[in-house]
Amino acid sequence: MQQPVDENAPLFAIAVAAELAEMHPQTLRQYDRLGLVSPSRTAGKSRRYSLRDVMQLREIARLGSEGITLEGIRRILELENINQELARRVRELESALADELLNRPGRRVFAAGTEGEIVSLKNGTRSQRRTEIMVWRP
Repeated sequence: MQQPVDENAPLFAIAVAAELAEMHPQTLRQYDRLGLVSPSRTAGKSRRYSLRDVMQLREIARLGSEGITLEGIRRILELENINQELARRVRELESALADELLNRPGRRVFAAGTEGEIVSLKNGTRSQRRTEIMVWRP
């Protein structure tokens, strides 16, 4: 059974990453100096690019071809990274909340009353439904 590839694992040397990103290795070095992409470093200080880094390099090339400046690209990538981090944090908090609600003894259940008010119910009970009939005539 194959294990999924970690997109953040530093796998590629600069020559391979440049080929995958369809760029010159010197361009990758320049983007590293500008902080657009920050590859990992080996003990010998050589760059190692992850699959995520390669995808980011391709995104930089796409944005550049649309006429966006390198500073604009840097800001876009920064905002996208913040957005991804916030989305990850929201998923984490939603999971923690769901776990808390399921594991907390004596949790409360609520329903909406006939007038839209909130009605607290005991576990295992249902709200009472009104069964009378109203006839409307114009």
